Amino acid sequence: MKSTRALSRANRENTVRSVLTRLFRENRMAAVSFAVIILFILAAIFAPLLTPYSWEEMELIHRLNPPSAAHLFGTDEAGRDIFTRMLYGSRVSLLVGILPSMVSLAIGSLLGVTAGYYGGWLDAVIMRLADIVLAFPSMLLAMVLMYMLGGGLFNVFLTLSLVNWASAARIIRAETLQLKEREFVESARAIGVKSPKIIFRHILPNCVPTIIVLFTLNIPDSILTESSLSFLGLGVQPPAASWGLMVNAGRQFFYTSPWLCLFPGMAVMIIVLAFHFLGDGLRDILDPRRRKQ
Repeated sequence: MKSTRALSRANRENTVRSVLTRLFRENRMAAVSFAVIILFILAAIFAPLLTPYSWEEMELIHRLNPPSAAHLFGTDEAGRDIFTRMLYGSRVSLLVGILPSMVSLAIGSLLGVTAGYYGGWLDAVIMRLADIVLAFPSMLLAMVLMYMLGGGLFNVFLTLSLVNWASAARIIRAETLQLKEREFVESARAIGVKSPKIIFRHILPNCVPTIIVLFTLNIPDSILTESSLSFLGLGVQPPAASWGLMVNAGRQFFYTSPWLCLFPGMAVMIIVLAFHFLGDGLRDILDPRRRKQ
């Protein structure tokens, strides 16, 4: 009973409102990062309202124009407004960061909790599969998969989902090995509660803080991977707007028109750092062992 009350109190402490309150009070860098992420998301959603241009509108007479009042970030080699393409490119980068991270974490969490709870040959099979995936550098594995599947946004989603599940599976497995020895799990098992119910009602809910932190830290990795794949010509294909694709297209004009690479490259850097700082802040808040230090 004491364990149940403690868990209920911990769950109340980790509500969204209390987490955000502690985030803004205890970690200013993480709070600023959260605000930056919200700003990027709003800019992606309301992109048509923030610019008078179309992301694919070409005006060759205005090609390679430097930043000005008419074009805040200048124009590219086809006369397209870079600010507009960055707004629409943020949709691609954020979707590529968020959706594959959700899928890979769902796969990794389910496989990790299954391996940790049941153990035996099932644990051995799942962990050996994870070891095989982790044996390859994630970028190299993503390049191989994209080469096999071909370019395109859907294939980028699929590739990132398949590449990033293994590390989450190992972390959730380690959490499960600790949780399944706790008194509330043993009590549920003693009164005849079925294993699937124990997993989904007692173990996975207690892994939520870890899953949240993993989610915020996986997003920047996915954004960087997508940008790298697009830069190499294996990711999102022209004429779509993507930050990595824009950097790749502008590198040949780097010495004469550096703004083609500079602004999308800075956008990638800012959003990746924001998610990393946010993940670090959430880890400090949601981990009770860190709060005690």
